Amino acid sequence: MAALALAAVVVSLLVVAALLMGGADAVWIDLPPTGTKCVSEEIQPNVVVLADYALMYESHPAAHPTVAVKVTSPYGNTVHHNENATMGQFAFTTSEAGNYLACFWLDSLEKGSGTSLNLDWKIGIATKDWDSVAKKEKIEGVELELKKLEAAVESIHHNLLYLKTREAEMRAVSEKTNARVAWFSILSLGVCIVVSVLQLWHLQGFFRKKKLI
Repeated sequence: MAALALAAVVVSLLVVAALLMGGADAVWIDLPPTGTKCVSEEIQPNVVVLADYALMYESHPAAHPTVAVKVTSPYGNTVHHNENATMGQFAFTTSEAGNYLACFWLDSLEKGSGTSLNLDWKIGIATKDWDSVAKKEKIEGVELELKKLEAAVESIHHNLLYLKTREAEMRAVSEKTNARVAWFSILSLGVCIVVSVLQLWHLQGFFRKKKLI
């Protein structure tokens, strides 16, 4: 019974950790002979990003083009740039919050009809090498899964704090916008009243000149 209970705990931890650590995305990108394909990811500050990319030649065995890669931050700063590559990797720690953009295009003369590129994009705790952590700290089994779960919960906590900060910023912007709209409405109403009074004064003067009143 104790062994079954322990096994159930381990399975539960594995399932929860797998659900919480969903920070890795592997995508296939079809690159045309001309033009650029981009992928983006919204990431908060101080997050580790690790990505591997490689051209796939199975569908075009006769052509062996190369690819150019450029990764930019939300403010347009280049965090990675590579040319004439068939495979590569980029890794960095984010310093700005927002959408990080990775763009790929074929830059060789031998482009054929295009090719496919595999991009394995990892963020946050998904970039950790848990095998190395286990060997370094000499932990395994349930203890290792608890370590993963702790890292996942910590990551979610940071995400919640980040979302709370963003929500507060958006609320401040909304309140500021509402205040500006209110003042604009008051100003518009004042202008309408002034124009109405001037029109009435002008009409009274016109009628007096015509001796209608």
